[in-house]
Amino acid sequence: MGKDVEVAETSEFSAKDYHDPPPAPLIDLDELTKWSFYRALIAEFIATLLFLYITVLTVIGYKSQIDPNRNGDQCGGVGILGIAWAFGGMIFILVYCTAGISGGHINPAVTFGLFLARKVSLIRALLYMVAQCLGAICGVGLVKGFQKAYYVRYGGGANVLADGYNKGTGLGAEIIGTFVLVYTVFSATDPKRSARDSHVPVLAPLPIGFAVFMVHLCTIPITGTGINPARSFGAAVIYNKAKAWDDQWIFWVGPFIGAFAAAIYHQFVLRASSIKALGSFRSNANN
Repeated sequence: MGKDVEVAETSEFSAKDYHDPPPAPLIDLDELTKWSFYRALIAEFIATLLFLYITVLTVIGYKSQIDPNRNGDQCGGVGILGIAWAFGGMIFILVYCTAGISGGHINPAVTFGLFLARKVSLIRALLYMVAQCLGAICGVGLVKGFQKAYYVRYGGGANVLADGYNKGTGLGAEIIGTFVLVYTVFSATDPKRSARDSHVPVLAPLPIGFAVFMVHLCTIPITGTGINPARSFGAAVIYNKAKAWDDQWIFWVGPFIGAFAAAIYHQFVLRASSIKALGSFRSNANN
């Protein structure tokens, strides 16, 4: 009887108190027949449009405030700290608003990382990236349409490698910065963490926004901070200058490598998905 009680208690406390969603199918054609899928695409498009509109305006406004040709104050404006807050704050707001509709990716690198972790299908991932890039182009286009003179004069908010840094340094900054962001996304949305730390309510968009803020603080002087291929691509398309296109590969290769590394680290090191899959395979084989 004592043994029975002991076994029951052990079973009760060792029971899994969270549920991992099943892996998304690689190709899910059924998604194309659902309005919820197209609603998610629209949400990603609008969110990325708003993200680029607000943040690029912030960058251009800051440069105009410190412009010595316009008697600007070099110590005035929002500064790098303010620009970082604009990017991080907008991500916090937009992820909060769209998480329940599209997942709140707003970044092809985030979408790529979640695809590698089988959180989204290939079709959803590809169309999300298209929607994000189109949204970014439209967002920067609105900035240019409203403030063309300022837009052209102050570089259009385009990401370029700063003078004094080589391409390897810029690539490394983008890889590590995106790793921090995507790693935070995985951690903030991990169902195991939510169950374990249920006594500490954490709003998932908050750490994600802070990750974007912190990365901008350290990489704005190097690359202007990409860590989001849609953001860099949209600005380059509307600005359309040689320097922005020459460095454009850095803002795609770096974020995708960083997202890949974050997905592998979280899924196979922290969550030990490969070990779980092997254990499941052995259990099924024994049965």
